[in-house]
Amino acid sequence: MRKVMMLGSGELGKEVVIALKRLGCTVIACDAYAGAPAMQVADDFEVFSMLDAEALDAAVAKHQPEIIVPEVESIRTDRLYAFEKEGIQVTPSAKAANFTMNRKLIRDLAAKELGLKTAPYAYATSIEEFEQAVAEIGLPCVVKPLMSSSGKGQSVVREEAQLQEAFTYAMEGSRGDLKEIIVEGFVDFHTEITLLTVTQKEGETLFCAPIGHRQERGDYQESWQPCAMDEQQLIEAQEMSRKVTAALGGAGIWGIEFFLANDGVYFSELSPRPHDTGMVTLAGTQNFNEFELHARALLGLPIAEIEFRYPAVSAVVLASKEGTPVYGGLEEACSYDQTDIKIFGKPTTRPYRRMGVVLTYDRTGELTEEVLREKAAMIASEITVH
Repeated sequence: MRKVMMLGSGELGKEVVIALKRLGCTVIACDAYAGAPAMQVADDFEVFSMLDAEALDAAVAKHQPEIIVPEVESIRTDRLYAFEKEGIQVTPSAKAANFTMNRKLIRDLAAKELGLKTAPYAYATSIEEFEQAVAEIGLPCVVKPLMSSSGKGQSVVREEAQLQEAFTYAMEGSRGDLKEIIVEGFVDFHTEITLLTVTQKEGETLFCAPIGHRQERGDYQESWQPCAMDEQQLIEAQEMSRKVTAALGGAGIWGIEFFLANDGVYFSELSPRPHDTGMVTLAGTQNFNEFELHARALLGLPIAEIEFRYPAVSAVVLASKEGTPVYGGLEEACSYDQTDIKIFGKPTTRPYRRMGVVLTYDRTGELTEEVLREKAAMIASEITVH
């Protein structure tokens, strides 16, 4: 029985733990607060900040895991290199976790070393550098902390009057001790996709059907699979995915985001783990959902193929204020056909916190993407979080 340590225990980690348990693993779930979703299904848990190197070392020494699976960006990633040298497998790799925690490393790797097409960008650590970066990039532009998650600190600047507010918001949204931001040129895209990419220890790189998604406040609100796209652009996105995953190394699933524009495909961001937009695969769109694919790949179990089965849409269930969650409307939501609901089990709420997801699918092939998305939004609106 292999022992796996999850670093981060949110809703994505919870599904990974379930997949690992079904493959006979012992799992220790770690997070900064008790009662996190993945802790509820793991064999054991630890509560500490993963930016605390001593606490991280102590947890690893205590449990002696064979495999470490980072589920969040906020980790003292330099320690992951040390764990790899000690013979502990880091999924997909320590390099992948380190580079993707910091948008500067992954963007420079993609644009400068690999030559992938990206939006123009610049970095800033002060308001003066920020104003200079915006002057170089031009308006409108997108402003993000180099280290953050779920859209925290991200905004679109359309006029100079917004500069100070955007800079302050980005700095306050930075996670860990890295206080630097990236300014990106605004790409005039018509579609934003996630291409779930699976790298295997002994086997070919596999791709899931592309997933379209819509964001608000930098965080995903709905996703749908498949997302219709030009075949040549799909080939282009797959080739970019091969290049960047090969450069980072290791086995597992990667959520790679792209902008689709009239002038081509732009690499946007990458997560070396299951992606929130990929929760749509929990509707059974594939023979293995993204969490099962991640579990198989990191355990070195072969994946012969990824079979797409039928279309589906996910829509998030959000909290509106702080408190302890009480859910309403589940009976109404469950009355719809070809529908499923996943409540994550987070112990507390805050405004716009993602508390669950609605999944609706179409096994008949009769519904259009637009109708399926409208249905998912309607079902999600039935659920209230008090």
